[in-house]
Amino acid sequence: MGDMRKGCVLGILVMVFVAVTAVLGWIAFPRIVAALPAQVRLYLPEEVIRAASTPLPTALPAPAFTSQSVVLIPTLALPTSPPSQGPSPTPTIPATYTAVAAEAGSPMPEAGSPTPTDQLPITPTLTPSPPHSLTLSPPPPAHRITGLAVIPQKFNNCGPANLTINLAYYGHAVDQLDVAAQMRPQYEDRNVTPWELAAYVNEQTPLQASVFSGGDLDTLKRLIAAGYPVVIEKGYEPNDWQGWMGHYLTLIGYDDAAQEFTSLDTFLGPWNSNGRTESYDYITTYWQHFNNIFYVVYPPEEGEAVLALLPPALSHPLTMWQQAAETAQSQTIADPANPYAWFNLGSSLTELGHLTGEQSYFANAAAAFDQARTIGLPWRMLWYQFQPYEAYLAVGRTDDVLTLANATLSSGGGQEEAYYYRGLAYLAQGNPAQARLDFEQAINWNPTFTAVQEALAAMR
Repeated sequence: MGDMRKGCVLGILVMVFVAVTAVLGWIAFPRIVAALPAQVRLYLPEEVIRAASTPLPTALPAPAFTSQSVVLIPTLALPTSPPSQGPSPTPTIPATYTAVAAEAGSPMPEAGSPTPTDQLPITPTLTPSPPHSLTLSPPPPAHRITGLAVIPQKFNNCGPANLTINLAYYGHAVDQLDVAAQMRPQYEDRNVTPWELAAYVNEQTPLQASVFSGGDLDTLKRLIAAGYPVVIEKGYEPNDWQGWMGHYLTLIGYDDAAQEFTSLDTFLGPWNSNGRTESYDYITTYWQHFNNIFYVVYPPEEGEAVLALLPPALSHPLTMWQQAAETAQSQTIADPANPYAWFNLGSSLTELGHLTGEQSYFANAAAAFDQARTIGLPWRMLWYQFQPYEAYLAVGRTDDVLTLANATLSSGGGQEEAYYYRGLAYLAQGNPAQARLDFEQAINWNPTFTAVQEALAAMR
């Protein structure tokens, strides 16, 4: 009888132990999965990831108030051909930042210091001589570039992977992880901008690359027909659970009869380099999410040939961003409920503000971003594009910068940029101690982040 009683007690204790362990394991399960390196989580079954995940955000935070309607873009006297020495293609920190910081008694980077080169337009460095014709020949009805090999991307590495495809096409072979190590030293970093990729080409290879915004389908076709693969950055929505994200795509062919582009997709394949077809409508829809941005890699001696394939407006930053702003504004009129059109309008106006120094551009940009946020933007939007921070800082709306940066950091992306802009907001609010912490966090994520280095140096 005593042995039976002991056995029952032992059995109960074992059951209690198993139950407690199961409960603790279930509670700790999400943290355990979250603590795994991203490259390990990538291979876990989707059901496991879903079970371990907290519900994803639905959208970026909306503004606390409804902004006034966006004022129509001021008319500028723009050059009909690229000036020999026009405005610097690298925007600068507006003087407004310095003025706000001075009132708060806090140091800021000097006016005229460059903002982060990893997100600013290194736009066309091409200089035509003489200026190319205003009339562009229509592209042929179909073309396909051969000789490119697709490669599967590593975790969050579509940017470097697509770049290596293009570099290899010109005989410059490099591993995608070696490229990534230059731009995203932290493996968990979720984004590399087109300007970082172009800078890598221009500084570390014998080739050249230029980034453009405001492209159209005919421009893509002309480049492809001339033998130049084109890389676009676009939105991508695999499913409702994972939500919207950004993705790079190398376009290598098109067919007007089928209304399709042929692409090399480093995430979806196929892996035999036959290419994946995407409809013109699909590209038009999702390319708009990134203001129709694209970049081209080319041998240096072919710069004028590349420029001759582009609309004249794309040959200089001022005309390029003016055209992009006008296109976005027309889209907001045609479809006022399209948040991407409003976002693109804000981004283009922000760049015009940098280039011209006109404060009204920043005010209008902030209003456009307000409208986009009110309609609803994907919660990952600021993982990839950062002009909202710049526009809100330029008009003194530092609380909006903090709100957006905090939301972006809590979602796991946009790390060094979010820390940098949040640091600028804290600095403008008179909190240099917190600003320093954020700048140091940004440097931890990317030690090559020049603007953060300069911001820290200015605080010493």
